[in-house]
Amino acid sequence: MIGFLVAGLVIGALARLIKPGKQNLGLLATLGLGLVGSLIGGLIAQLLGTGSIWELNVLGFVLAVVAAVFLVGTAEAVAGRSHARQR
Repeated sequence: MIGFLVAGLVIGALARLIKPGKQNLGLLATLGLGLVGSLIGGLIAQLLGTGSIWELNVLGFVLAVVAAVFLVGTAEAVAGRSHARQR
């Protein structure tokens, strides 16, 4: 469980580094997006036949980072829209 949280935080941090621009996301949002991205990446890797969703493998990690980058972009867009409405 702790390893899963650490992996989610690492994946979320990598996604934020890859995504250009400044994201207004906190540590918990980064962790959450990294965890969801790791689940999505692991599920896609499992569907491709690389092993279980809970196993650490290279393809699953790469797909998790890619999914987290998309999630960070989506979260940034949603947060930007809600911030613009408040003005």
